[in-house]
Amino acid sequence: MPETKVCFVMKTKIDVQETTVTVFSVNEEDYISLTDIARHKSNDPFIVVCNWMRNRNTIEYLGLWETLYNPDFKPIEFDRFRMEAGLNAFTLSPQKWINATGARGIISRSGKSQFGAYTGGTSSVRKANPFEQHCNSPDAGA
Repeated sequence: MPETKVCFVMKTKIDVQETTVTVFSVNEEDYISLTDIARHKSNDPFIVVCNWMRNRNTIEYLGLWETLYNPDFKPIEFDRFRMEAGLNAFTLSPQKWINATGARGIISRSGKSQFGAYTGGTSSVRKANPFEQHCNSPDAGA
C-alpha cells in the first residue's frame, strides 16, 4: 500500500466543558484530539485513550466507519481485534490500530507540539486522498 502523505493545513482550539480541545484540519477533514478530551479526566491521557480503544463497542464503531469510508481498510486484522476486544489481556493503542488495519479515521502524532491521537471524518464521506497534489506541492503547509 503506498504511503499517504498527510499535511496539516490548520490547527484550531475549541473550549468544551472548560477543557481546551485541539482540532486539526487535514486535507479538509477535521480531526478532534482524543488526547485533549482524555486529559479532562486523567493526568495520563494515553492510558485513557488506550482503554477506550480496547472496548468492543469502540472497536466495532471504528471498524464500521473504516469499512464504509476507507477502501484500504484491512478487514482481517479488524476481525482479530474485534475477537480480542474486552479480554483482560487485550491492549490497543491508536498507533497499533492504524498500523495493523490501515485506518484513516484516527491519526496519531508524537512530539511536543502535535502529541496525541485524533479522530475525525465521522460526519462526512472521506475521499481517497483528494488533496494529495496540494500536499505534495512545495508551498503546502505542514
